[in-house]
Amino acid sequence: MSSRRRFLVSSAAAAFPVWTIPSSAESVPMPQSVAELWADFDPRKDPLETEVIREWTEDGAVLRLVRYLIGTFKGKKAFMAAVHGFPQQAQGSVPAVMHIHGGGQRGSVAEVKLLVSRGYAALSVNWGGSGTGKAPFNFCEKSQPQDPNTDWGAVDPSQLNVQGYASMLPGPRQFFEDREHPKNNNWYLLALGCRRGLTFLEQQPGVDASRLGVHGYSMGGNLTMYVAGTDARVKAAVPGVGGQGWRWQEHVFGSFKASPQDVVKGDVEVFRKTLSFESYAPRIGCPVLHRSGTNDFHGWMDDVYRTNALIPQPTRYSWSPHLNHRLSPAVAVTMPLWFDQHLKNGTPLPDTPQSLLTLSPAPAFQVSPAAHPWPVARCEIFYSTDDDPRARFWRSAEVCPQVGGGFTAELALHTRESALHAFANVYFTLPQPVSLSVLGGYGAPVTEVCISTLLHTRSAQELQKAQVPLKAEISRLIDDFTHGLRDWYVLNQGNNAHQQLWTRKVTDPLWRGPEGAKLAITLKMPRTNRMAFVIEENEWRSYRGPRKTFACRREIAGAEEAQTLVLELKDFTARDGSAPGSWAQIDQLAICAHHAQSADAEAQPPVWNGPPPQFLRVDWI
Repeated sequence: MSSRRRFLVSSAAAAFPVWTIPSSAESVPMPQSVAELWADFDPRKDPLETEVIREWTEDGAVLRLVRYLIGTFKGKKAFMAAVHGFPQQAQGSVPAVMHIHGGGQRGSVAEVKLLVSRGYAALSVNWGGSGTGKAPFNFCEKSQPQDPNTDWGAVDPSQLNVQGYASMLPGPRQFFEDREHPKNNNWYLLALGCRRGLTFLEQQPGVDASRLGVHGYSMGGNLTMYVAGTDARVKAAVPGVGGQGWRWQEHVFGSFKASPQDVVKGDVEVFRKTLSFESYAPRIGCPVLHRSGTNDFHGWMDDVYRTNALIPQPTRYSWSPHLNHRLSPAVAVTMPLWFDQHLKNGTPLPDTPQSLLTLSPAPAFQVSPAAHPWPVARCEIFYSTDDDPRARFWRSAEVCPQVGGGFTAELALHTRESALHAFANVYFTLPQPVSLSVLGGYGAPVTEVCISTLLHTRSAQELQKAQVPLKAEISRLIDDFTHGLRDWYVLNQGNNAHQQLWTRKVTDPLWRGPEGAKLAITLKMPRTNRMAFVIEENEWRSYRGPRKTFACRREIAGAEEAQTLVLELKDFTARDGSAPGSWAQIDQLAICAHHAQSADAEAQPPVWNGPPPQFLRVDWI
């Protein structure tokens, strides 16, 4: 890396405007819309006072740690640190993309390198940094302890001020100290700082300011929606695992009522009109692709569709089955491909496949992928009778290819007393593999891209009116792995000492543990190893009871022949020593080489002998 140096992009003497806090006697109009909230902010008006902290080259990219002026609040300047990069051998003007990290994360060199490798200039803002020296004191990647960091000055929308994300109340670190206002909310200040990041990008030499994109993950997904909904410079957006509306609203899941994701402090109606995502979606003027896991705790699947239906521009969806806050490779790859389409005139992603949920003569789901140069590799059709998008198990239907390239599947039900939810994933074969290895966790190049259908829901009343036949039967067989790990998701795949297999199948009434049953796991494992078996109770269903994790650690003798391990409820214990009372409220089951909560996890570091186990059967006896 070269030595630290500073320079200003502009030598103009004007400073960023100081937001003067009116005295208590003055009237501060309460905004009643997104437009009113943002009416007095111009992200281009004044110089950025850009500082280059460090510069180096790596894998064909020129990379910099930079800092720019966000604004002046209550007489004190606020600065954003960021990672900036551009192609070392760029030919002509290039498009640019801003990356916005998630909670507890930081400005990412890896994200910038991925975008630069595909011909973009990029900026990864470090909104979670803090000049206070308190944890989380997140520096950008490749920073050194003495480097200038993000410093919010007299305000603090970072995670050191958690209460500010759902509040409009005044406070010593808020925009106003003596009155309620949407500008007191953390999201306002964070979105403002990110919009200044767009100004940074468009002012860089060699950047085509007419081709700007933005993407973010988790809390960065939220900010992607805020930025796209307030800044016409954004020409393509990719929010991930976040950014759905109605977080302030109670939700009804079957016979239960769930508390809002965000318990708003202040006028809820003003919050809804000025800060909630359903009020930003209609203002988005660019194409939006949403990528997530079907069971994400942060961006609830059903409300993502509900929110994005309000976007007046083209949208796409890409869902990783069974995952929470994680992306499969075929879903992760949609981000660079979306930007290639809209910022580089690349091959368009396939259209959202047409889909239809019918109830007569029996529930069935039909999928018709649009014609596209990339061939269809496969189609997966999923359905569930669980209303809670965080905890539901997505059953896999048996898909039948149709003449003409479509697909259909019957959705076998066991009850008419619950709503039916269904969607499908269509996988297309990419003409060339795409490498995401720089991000970590994606080893082999990605060969398929996943495009999801719309989500379809039919109420219990509709099922009853149609008198749908009940063909599904309760089964004691959880899995015989005929379909591989179709109903499971794998964490730490390929790392034998840490690999974990998880399924939500046991929360589905079809496979829920009967009273008095024991859990039988049949496997082959040639070498002796210790394994952990884990069950999660009320994982996201606080409306049903307290969340608890129970683990059972066993040493399993190596053998060439199959062996069956039988576990009772009393074999599983929580950290407090308690055991589950029944299987009835179990939401997840895991088979782990190592799990942090198992009794001897800390005493014995994880090791693994020989090849991983081969699982043959999991059932209730």
